[in-house]
Parts: sequence; C-alpha cells; structure tokens
Amino acid sequence: MSSIPISEARANLPAVIASSAEEAVVLERRGRRVAVVISPERYDELLEAWEELEDVAAFDEAMAEAGPTIPWSTVKADLGWE
Repeated sequence: MSSIPISEARANLPAVIASSAEEAVVLERRGRRVAVVISPERYDELLEAWEELEDVAAFDEAMAEAGPTIPWSTVKADLGWE
C-alpha cells in the first residue's frame, strides 16, 4: 500500500489510478489518511467478502435465537430423504 498527498495525487491522477491496479493508494491531507483508491476488481472482491460476512452474521444471529431445535433425523424424514 502506498500513500500520497492529495495535492500530489491531483497533479498525477493517471499515475495514481494506474498504481491502484497493483495496490491500494492512500490519499493523505496534512498527514492524515482521508481516502483510498483501489481497482474496480479489488472493490468487487471487498464487496463480495462483506456480503459473505453479513451472511455469516445473519446465520449466527439465527442460531442464537432461543427456541426448540428439530433433530436432524426429523428434518431428513420431513424432506423424504430417509
């Protein structure tokens, strides 16, 4: 990951975009991180990972709900798998 001041990024935007294909580019203002430039492919990967995490969280939440459980043998019988 590389860092660059916003003023420098503004002057070299094509180079910043090209660099983002290889690694994330952190934009800084007065030494503080204010934004990150990443490739569209990496962005899509991050969105997909986030959606998977949300699915896992929803599953964990559902599993934590109190209530009676159904034995696996009953589920298989109800589905006609036995």
